[in-house]
Amino acid sequence: MARVPIDPADGREIENLVVRYAELVDDGDFAGVGELLAETTYQGSGEPLRGCAEIEQWFRDTLIVYPDGTPRTQHVTTNIAIERDEHNADEAFARSYVTVLQAAPGDVPQIIAAGRYRDRFERRDGTWQWLERTVNIRLIGDLGKHLRQ
Repeated sequence: MARVPIDPADGREIENLVVRYAELVDDGDFAGVGELLAETTYQGSGEPLRGCAEIEQWFRDTLIVYPDGTPRTQHVTTNIAIERDEHNADEAFARSYVTVLQAAPGDVPQIIAAGRYRDRFERRDGTWQWLERTVNIRLIGDLGKHLRQ
């Protein structure tokens, strides 16, 4: 399947979804993450997750949340490239880099992880929706104050 550039307006809508994911995680809004990814298969380091409730629960079970209600992280998503299937204008693909910083109480900000996202989207009724997210963390720092053991 060949991929071609996407219409700039569609690309911007998809980029906004990618950015919204980072905002929701960093705000500790795991219900919002679940809603955003409700139709998504989410693949990280474990078994694939599917659907709103399963994705929300995984975030709640996995990430440490501090008294301010957040994981004290900042996800920086860069190098976002978005393309579509040349034969299907309603299917798009994105790839991007992610760098995760954390400043747990009493600590200075530090990079705790970096890697890549690969995403697939589908336009339904004129709106882009997430279908797949694959997270490939390539560089791992001190996750002791970020992940539950």
